[in-house]
Amino acid sequence: MSMRRRSLLGLGVAAATGVGTSLLGGSAAAGTLSPRMASPRQAPTAQFAIGVRQFNWSRGNRQLTTKIFYPASGAAGGNPIPNAPIANGVFPIAEWSHGMGCNSDCYSSQTHDLAAAGFICPAPSFSDNTNIGSVYNGNWSKDVSEVLTRTLALNTTAGDPFAGHIDTRAGVGVSGHSMGGMTTHGLLTAWPDNRIVAAVPVACVDMGNPAGLHAKVLFIHGDHDPTCDYNSARAAYAELPSPKAFLTHVGADHGQYLTPDYRYYAQTKNTFLDWFRWSLYGDTAARDRLQGDATSNGTSWQAALTQ
Repeated sequence: MSMRRRSLLGLGVAAATGVGTSLLGGSAAAGTLSPRMASPRQAPTAQFAIGVRQFNWSRGNRQLTTKIFYPASGAAGGNPIPNAPIANGVFPIAEWSHGMGCNSDCYSSQTHDLAAAGFICPAPSFSDNTNIGSVYNGNWSKDVSEVLTRTLALNTTAGDPFAGHIDTRAGVGVSGHSMGGMTTHGLLTAWPDNRIVAAVPVACVDMGNPAGLHAKVLFIHGDHDPTCDYNSARAAYAELPSPKAFLTHVGADHGQYLTPDYRYYAQTKNTFLDWFRWSLYGDTAARDRLQGDATSNGTSWQAALTQ
């Protein structure tokens, strides 16, 4: 990756509009997954209760404390229930990476929405969460690959509550905001993971040339972002093959469109979830909703959805 690309992140900004708390946001990893396009089926239409489990994993000397949010049995709504029984069914993985100074609890709107919609969402807390250098040298992207490997392994771990409940055939999804969005784009470029079939980098900058993964990629960005250059994300979008899409929040800053009280939050939430429904469940009805879900007076939508 060129230094020109690296310079596009505004390092002088210490914090962004809050989501929970302040935000700033090699070769493929080994695993048990044989990626392919998801077989067409309808994603769950009813909301699930949310469970959460915590794992204290590591990659070498890097600590990877990870909370996994997941569909749980019981009545929908309310806060995540620690170690709740997983709901009946088999669910795909859609990971989330936080931004600067945050952890796995900062982006509850995104992680909880994914679990309630029928996805298993591992959310690592990066041990060096203010170190932009660890994003640019690939450590965060490699951490995500390790978390994906560990999460997938639970499907065949005897006695684990997730055993038999993880869809290991549809591929995996990755997403994140700011430094987490850069981490997500890094998994498609400089540090690719060929298990990935869906990605949503939010408020990212261009992390390098596409690695040729067969992934559907949705970018989400505010065009008045003072921290992660909007034009850099546009350049990253232009370099990728279809299927791809770009949701722009017109006049928005670095992260306000990730908060439920933002006027056009529904456009973020609905396109974000339907992108994963289409990519990981093969739900073509979700694909067909995307343009309508993305459209408002405060957004613009560009997409190339055919391969």
